[in-house]
Amino acid sequence: MSTVGHPLLRASVALRFVKLVHTIVWAIFAGCIFAIPVFAWRGEVGRAFLLIGIVFVEVFVLLLNRWRCPLTNVAARFTVERSDNFDIYLPRWLARYNKVIFGSLFAGGLVLTFIRWRWQHP
Repeated sequence: MSTVGHPLLRASVALRFVKLVHTIVWAIFAGCIFAIPVFAWRGEVGRAFLLIGIVFVEVFVLLLNRWRCPLTNVAARFTVERSDNFDIYLPRWLARYNKVIFGSLFAGGLVLTFIRWRWQHP
């Protein structure tokens, strides 16, 4: 029996694709969050504020979706699994604490950016 058109195979491929896209999007936002304090520390607050704006777009999307990434909802269509990382290629512990870890880093980057901005604009 051929599995080329089998619904489970199609769901598996679709899930892998969604997980890949979700991981790439996550990496972009994680990179922005890591870069914010770097730019702020170097005094490049304009670039830091640009990244803050980009991250706030993601925060707004999460707020509209009850603190869930819309890609999680898409991935849920293709599997019954609901482990912390069923929808993304991250270690389970990182997927579980993602918002706490990156929310804290983002908050710290915000504080550092505003401090550096105030020093540059007394």
